[in-house]
Amino acid sequence: MGLTKTEIFSELQNEIAAYAKVCGHPARVAILQHLFRIDACVCGDLVHVIGLAQPTISQHLNELKRIGLIKGNVEGTSVCYCIDKKKWTHMKRVILQFLDQDIVKDDCC
Repeated sequence: MGLTKTEIFSELQNEIAAYAKVCGHPARVAILQHLFRIDACVCGDLVHVIGLAQPTISQHLNELKRIGLIKGNVEGTSVCYCIDKKKWTHMKRVILQFLDQDIVKDDCC
């Protein structure tokens, strides 16, 4: 597989692509939906809610945390996760701005 050469694209283009990639897996979407639904930090019931193995859930949580959409706090032997509201709002603004573009010319193809 070739390199993506992300350095030739703008910071905004790379940011949009990163958000699309992290939200491009149904398990991550399910995790985010669950966190919004409970509107609180979750400390371990994701395996039962999502239905995937703990190591798989951990990988998805790490990806969401890496991009900043969730944050985690260590409480005893477990890590509790919740939505980072500031980062979520920023992502929404960036993605909505991208999706709000309109096609001006109607005579192509």
